[in-house]
Amino acid sequence: MSRDLLIADIDAILPQTQCRQCGFSGCEPYATAIVEGRANINQCPPGGERGIHKLAELLGVKPLPLDTRHGVAKPKAVAVIDEQVCIGCTLCVLACPVDAIVGAAKQMHTVLAAECTGCELCVAPCPVDCIKMIPLKQPGSSIWADPYALLDDSLTYEDQKRKAADRARVRYRFRLKRLEREKQEQEERLAQKNGVVKSVNGSSNGDLKKAAIQAVLERAKADG
Repeated sequence: MSRDLLIADIDAILPQTQCRQCGFSGCEPYATAIVEGRANINQCPPGGERGIHKLAELLGVKPLPLDTRHGVAKPKAVAVIDEQVCIGCTLCVLACPVDAIVGAAKQMHTVLAAECTGCELCVAPCPVDCIKMIPLKQPGSSIWADPYALLDDSLTYEDQKRKAADRARVRYRFRLKRLEREKQEQEERLAQKNGVVKSVNGSSNGDLKKAAIQAVLERAKADG
């Protein structure tokens, strides 16, 4: 099996919480590290023992106990924002790895429960402690927070979780592309601004005066 296919197969097993508890920036980077021998298969608390056994089976190695230095397995939860306390600082928006939090600066924020992976990365940055993690509704439970309930009812619970994980992977990759695009656009604007400054600094007063007059004439012509 090729390196890329093996990484993809490992990534398909991982829960796509993108929580970074494994020590890497996301599930796919962790999968890459496993293939390259830089990480063990037991560094993913959200995947738990079941995830470790699946990875061990795929790689043909013996299962390992979960490395608790990276955290412990616990029921999945979703983030909920107390809208009365939220000050609209946007720190949680910036922290979310799958763009599951919406809101503008100085405006109330809210979590898209169906897209939240339960990574908890939004909790620590909040300066007013208005974000809480609410356990998911499990089969037979009456707890309301269940994004899986928004999916196809014909699927089993495990299939719904996998479908949610697949969607989280897509959102995570889309966010990475968006951030890269925004970075490039910012660099282009800065380069353009620096170019204008250099152009102005390198011009004589006469050139600047001529340029100003020409701009006024062009505006007058356009208005006429």
